Amino acid sequence: MKYLTIILTCALVFLSGCGKDNKGTGESSSPGYTATAFFDALYNHNNLERAAKNATPRLARVMRSYGTAKQFTRNLVNMQFDQVTIELDMTNQSLREQYGETANINMVFTGTLRGEQVDDMRSVKLLRKKGKWYVDKINPDPFAR
Repeated sequence: MKYLTIILTCALVFLSGCGKDNKGTGESSSPGYTATAFFDALYNHNNLERAAKNATPRLARVMRSYGTAKQFTRNLVNMQFDQVTIELDMTNQSLREQYGETANINMVFTGTLRGEQVDDMRSVKLLRKKGKWYVDKINPDPFAR
């Protein structure tokens, strides 16, 4: 019984570090995760402040000037959805870009608007500050005509 307690304690200590980044904040340090969380907060949770936490201070100020997530996404992002699925576009992506201080991520949006299928894509520029990624700029669809 004594040995079982020691083994379980060691296992819990070892596993307690799993899933955390190198600073122990519990947040992922991936630019793809940050970009997905940013758009998920805007489109699926309709929460401007939650999205602003994943944005650079400059972009967060611009976002707040629109007042609501719907106004921001309609006017600046130029995409609207009733329901949406957000995915990373892994084609044509270099993993080396993630190790610098900037990253460019392509996001694929598949959803509906007023009952019709809507597919769109946006390129997002992220900056790394103190080990955490922040959305800095949202570019228009890189494959639009």
